[in-house]
Amino acid sequence: MRAGFPSLQTLTTGAVVAIVGFFSSFPIVLQGLHSMGATPAQAASGLMAAALSMGLCAVVLCLYTRIPASVAWSTPGAALLAVTAVTAGGFSDAVGAFIVAGALTLTAGLYRPFGRLAASIPAPLAQAMLAGVLLPLCLQPVTAMAEVPAVIGPVVMVWLICGRINRLLAVPAAVLMATAIIFVIGDFSQFSAGPVITMGEFVTPTFSIDAVIGIAIPLFIVTMATQNVPGLAVLKSYGYTPPPTTLLSGVGGFSVVSALWGAPATCLAAITAAMCSNEDCHPDPAQRYWSAVFAGIFYCFFGLFAGVITAFAGLAPPMLVASVAGLALVGVLGNSTFAALQDADYRDAAAITFLVTASGVTAFGLGAAVWGLLAGGIVQILRKGIVLNDT
Repeated sequence: MRAGFPSLQTLTTGAVVAIVGFFSSFPIVLQGLHSMGATPAQAASGLMAAALSMGLCAVVLCLYTRIPASVAWSTPGAALLAVTAVTAGGFSDAVGAFIVAGALTLTAGLYRPFGRLAASIPAPLAQAMLAGVLLPLCLQPVTAMAEVPAVIGPVVMVWLICGRINRLLAVPAAVLMATAIIFVIGDFSQFSAGPVITMGEFVTPTFSIDAVIGIAIPLFIVTMATQNVPGLAVLKSYGYTPPPTTLLSGVGGFSVVSALWGAPATCLAAITAAMCSNEDCHPDPAQRYWSAVFAGIFYCFFGLFAGVITAFAGLAPPMLVASVAGLALVGVLGNSTFAALQDADYRDAAAITFLVTASGVTAFGLGAAVWGLLAGGIVQILRKGIVLNDT
């Protein structure tokens, strides 16, 4: 494809992509980091590193491949972190797990057999695991409406009304309403954002078996199954030929480096990739990659102010940020539940995976996501055995 020159159309598309991608999901990333034991400064650093990682990775990959390979942080992965118990090593253990998850993605890109093995995990079970992870988070707005309706009600109404007009703008609109509520009732005497431009905080990683099994492997699986593989499929659906080795090793490498500053997984995007790949972005398919390049630049810009964003979110009334995160995940929950139960051959196993994961059970150092996937896999193996015996 020829390089060409960027246009105003690709610039505006890139800006919309970055606004939707960042402001629709940064509360989820913050929830996940705090659940992993991050301090406010570490959470700000993690948010900054995640935004810079996906921004720089998008710029590098798109300029190299000349395709609109949109890059994101792993929203499902962050949701997984938000409901996963922190290990004894705290946030440093989590950072070690982030590095391992990124290294697994890098390996999947460089070593084709491993990539095929990772992609061979049955999609219904992976989607059921994701749905089970998301359910407790998506229940947060429901609980908040019962406990603090005056605070959460306006956010939910804005989300519903804007979603009726444009689904992509529903969550950013809800974030704006939540921001207005914080301005009205937040205690700004406690506001201390530090420098306007966020300075990252290096985290020395530690590695433990509990963190690798309970955090790294589920994070890798859910990111591969719900972000990287669909991201490649979206690009193919628009007529591009995405190189899996380049793209997966790229996001994996950036994940490993950014993890040292507290960022969870960087991955390929699916929804924003579609925004960058269609004819509304640019009539010439060869020029659409510029929209993903501009989106990456805007992501980097937002990341520089992560400290201010994190400190401001800290002023929110109880349950407000968690409720916005839950609203942001409702669509993902619906899609993952549908994908999990659509195939009748996997329906029982997917249902078991969903139930065990949603239970939040932890045993022998393994979290509910791991147990859910194991339970669903066993049920599916037994089901296949019964089918074979019957035939």
